[in-house]
Amino acid sequence: MMNLKTWSLVISLLSTILLVDGVELTFELPDNAKECFYQIIEKNVSATLEFQVVTGGQYDIDVILEAPNKKIIYNQVKQQFHSFSFTAPMTGEYKACFSNEFSTFSHKIVYMDFQVGDEFAFPGLEEHVTVMTQMETSAHEIHKNMVRIVDYQTSHRLREAQGRKRAEDLNERVLWGSILETTAILITTVGQVLVLKNFFTDRKPYQRL
Repeated sequence: MMNLKTWSLVISLLSTILLVDGVELTFELPDNAKECFYQIIEKNVSATLEFQVVTGGQYDIDVILEAPNKKIIYNQVKQQFHSFSFTAPMTGEYKACFSNEFSTFSHKIVYMDFQVGDEFAFPGLEEHVTVMTQMETSAHEIHKNMVRIVDYQTSHRLREAQGRKRAEDLNERVLWGSILETTAILITTVGQVLVLKNFFTDRKPYQRL
């Protein structure tokens, strides 16, 4: 049977997974469109903006990160993916904008992770002054492994989405190529039949003159 302290460690482990300060999402960015996201950051707090174009066009977008005083602290043009870390120079609302305005026909799927602050330490270890017990050590290792698993899952989901989209595009191209090839073969066959039929058709006397 687990005692009260052990139960508290397990509950803390599960709750820490949900305590993420920031924004992580995947969204659709239509052609000629611009989407902005806002995040309040305290002064001298570190943050990381990570993005990746999952599908669409040439897999590129424009990205601008703007400070509360309207100063641009990050600007990328037609970038496929990148990760930018910075320390907030002031307290306020920071704006991250993703633009697909240069594209006239292709919409895109974009993954964004706007992480604010350092990764949360395992609850209870900040004030820990003695050697950790075996249960605490095991719980700490589980916590680190679960965080690593979440990162791996995100990476694999993005790769899977990209691979699936490229496979669908390739399948569509093969389909249309096959349709065009079949149409060309049918037209050629009908043309050859008509030409051969014309060779073996008896002409009337006045047609021979």
